[in-house]
Parts: sequence; C-alpha cells; structure tokens
Amino acid sequence: MTTRTRVTLGRREDLGADCANCFGLCCVALAFTRSVDFPVDKDAGDPCTNLDTADGCTIHPRLRAEGFRGCTVFDCSGAGQKVSRHTFVGRSWRDDTATRDAMFAVFPVVRRLHELLRFLDEAITIARDPRAARTLTTRFERVRDLSDADPDTLLVADVDAEYDAARPLLLAASRSARLGDAEARADRAGDDRRVGRLRVGPGADLLGADLRRADLRGASLRGALLIGADLAGADLRRCECIGADLRDADLSGADLRGAVYLTQMQVNAARGDAHTRLDDGFQRPSHWAD
Repeated sequence: MTTRTRVTLGRREDLGADCANCFGLCCVALAFTRSVDFPVDKDAGDPCTNLDTADGCTIHPRLRAEGFRGCTVFDCSGAGQKVSRHTFVGRSWRDDTATRDAMFAVFPVVRRLHELLRFLDEAITIARDPRAARTLTTRFERVRDLSDADPDTLLVADVDAEYDAARPLLLAASRSARLGDAEARADRAGDDRRVGRLRVGPGADLLGADLRRADLRGASLRGALLIGADLAGADLRRCECIGADLRDADLSGADLRGAVYLTQMQVNAARGDAHTRLDDGFQRPSHWAD
C-alpha cells in the first residue's frame, strides 16, 4: 500500500486551493446566479468577465465590495490545480474545444473526491480503534487513486457510491472522537440534544437561532441549517460539522477547536472576529471583523 498523503484540515497543497497552478477553472466551469453572493448571472462554461488572459482575477482585492461574495467563500479543495496540472498535464481549457469540455466535466468530480479525501484523512487522525483507522486508510487510498485517474475514468466514476461507502466509517470515527468510546457505547439517545427549546442534532432547523454562549461541545451539527444563527461565544469544541450550513452564522468569540469535519469553506461562509478560536491550518477570512 502506498504512503498516505498527509494533510492538515485541507490546507496543504494537495487538498487546498492553489490558484497560481490552476487555469481559473472555478471562474469558468461553474455557473452562478444573481443573488446576494453574485451581482450577475453566469452560465457554466462561460468565463467570468473579471477573468484575465493569465487566468487571474482583475478585481480580487475588491470581490466583496463588487458583490462577488460567493467567490470569497468558495474553496475547490485542491481540485483546480489537480485537474490543471495532473489530470490534463498542463493543457489549458483555452487550448481546444475537446480539452475544454472534458476539463469542465472532470473538475466537479475531482472536487467532490478531494472533499471526501479531506474527511477521510481527518477520520484516520481521530479514529481511536486501530482497526477502524486501517479500514479508513484503505478507503482513503482507493479514493486517492481514483482522483489521480485519467479523464475518461473520472467521467464515469460513481462518486456517490464512494461517499456511501465512506459515510458509516466517517460517522463512527466522529462519534467516538466527540463522545469518547465509553460514552458513545452507553448513549442510546442518539445525537439529539436540547438547548433551551431548540433541538440540536443532525439535520436540525436552526435558521437564525439564538445559540449565544451555548455549550455545544461534542454535539452533532451534521447537516444542520444554521444560516444566520447567532453562535457568538458558543463552545463548539469537538462538535461535528459535516454538511452544516453556516452561511452568515455569527461565530464571534466562538471556540471551534477540535471541531470534526469543519471545512475552510464553512469558515469562509460564516462571520467571525479576532476572538474566534480555530485549529491551526485554517485561514482566518479577511472579511471577518478585527
């Protein structure tokens, strides 16, 4: 078995965006719609009007001021440079129509695979059972090999099946890490808990919820809707964040150290300040308050 690539919360070169080695794929391959995140509509495959001929953004320092907030939130998980430099061996979408079409189709596939690799890598790190860690490592190797494949293989890859196979492994590692082995075995109530009148748990509707200074240590926020929620000063250590929608959630002064499966994109989408506590490896968004 090959040596597993080491990453830290998705911010290493392999699973974090490296725009200097990408052909601006997120600026061309993806669509966006006029909204609070974008001031205009753009179809998939059409270059953004702010993309220059060297694949750079002409308004990068002013993206949020110009209404392109979505660009400051997005993270490709390293798929951009992987597709540009590895999958297509340095050929640009500008070179010919066939390369363009294939590259734009492959990019979202590799992005999802890289997201899964980041989760699997973290699960290996937090897994308490050596047998579970070995199983996770085998799954990691399989997904990494698939992400390294040629364009034809990637275009027919069943990424949903890879996620389905990994999901129970990810959840088991999270539960053991969040609660501890003995507590996880003894807990028969599932991942739901009450914070005042609010149900906090997987898939919970916490849109705009007042969770200021709430003790959410070890809670599962898996798939929870937290858009605009007030989490200022909340204790979110060891909470599970996979699939949680944190857009515009207020994390000012919140403690997210040890948060399980938290991504840079979730951090980018939220609001925070200098007192928000994050693990090493996360970049503090420039739009957060000082």
